[in-house]
Amino acid sequence: MSFSALTINENEENIALNIEEKTIDTLSQGEVVIQVAYSSVNYKDSLAVKPNGGVIRTYPMIPGIDLSGTVLSSQDDRFKKSDKVLVTGYGLGVTHTGGFAQIARVPAEWVVPLPENLSLKEAMLFGTAGFTAALSVQALEQHGLSQNKEATILVTGASGGVGTLAIAMLKKLGYGNIIALSRKKTVTDSLKKIGAAEVLLLDEFMPEKIKPLAKQTIDFAIDTVGGDVTCALLPQLSYGGNIAICGNAAGIKLNTTVLPFILRGTNLLGIDSVNVPMPQRVVIWQRLATDLNVSQQALTNEISLEELPTIFEQLQSGTHHGRTIVKMK
Repeated sequence: MSFSALTINENEENIALNIEEKTIDTLSQGEVVIQVAYSSVNYKDSLAVKPNGGVIRTYPMIPGIDLSGTVLSSQDDRFKKSDKVLVTGYGLGVTHTGGFAQIARVPAEWVVPLPENLSLKEAMLFGTAGFTAALSVQALEQHGLSQNKEATILVTGASGGVGTLAIAMLKKLGYGNIIALSRKKTVTDSLKKIGAAEVLLLDEFMPEKIKPLAKQTIDFAIDTVGGDVTCALLPQLSYGGNIAICGNAAGIKLNTTVLPFILRGTNLLGIDSVNVPMPQRVVIWQRLATDLNVSQQALTNEISLEELPTIFEQLQSGTHHGRTIVKMK
């Protein structure tokens, strides 16, 4: 049985992307074989296809850190043929052949049963981006957000997949004072439509010189960007404020001080979406099927495998907006 897959090959220092015909024995090992219905495209996927992107180290590789589909066969009693399932994170599309293929084979420990009230397509409208957004929202709720519906909440990288979904989730939960931070003026209307009360451009937000402490204007934040944006955000946090940090598009280094932490009692909450324990994964996916289900508000583009290179370029150039899902033929 052969099937199509996007495959990355390394030739000296160059990376080549091709749609290739594969067989199951070319896939990484695992107990569950899945007919993939949808995958989704994340910033990490765009790094995976770059030379020295720091994501993939062994070639050839099928990228794609997300997938949803139907079980074709299982050597694990927890899953049976025709079960609807999803997989995100772990080594998928990084060290283990991933979701940009019509067939995937994965370890049973990675597989999440598709929650009721969530379709295979909706699962990938969320994917790692939605999973990360939900983890970030929940972390803030656990650190005081749920007791303050009037809190000022800043979302950085607001036009990206995590950012747009986080804004929509916060709005659905009843938070009205959401500030979207973006470097793209063209997305202002769409961000307000999904729930932002205000849209700040990055140039307006970033000071010429970042001070150790600044005026306290932000209570909570979901930071998908990192780097200097995080450094500018920390001094503006209110006393006891919290940032859920989940991305590094602006870099991995932080040139900051301890003053916001020791003088204002602020917290920087790290959000990992890759190795989340399965019990917590199930809880988050149940929320994505219920109180955090904003699939109808998601800014979504549907493509085929052949169109993936164009989306990778958009993600790397900063021109991508919302979520892109891949429908398998």
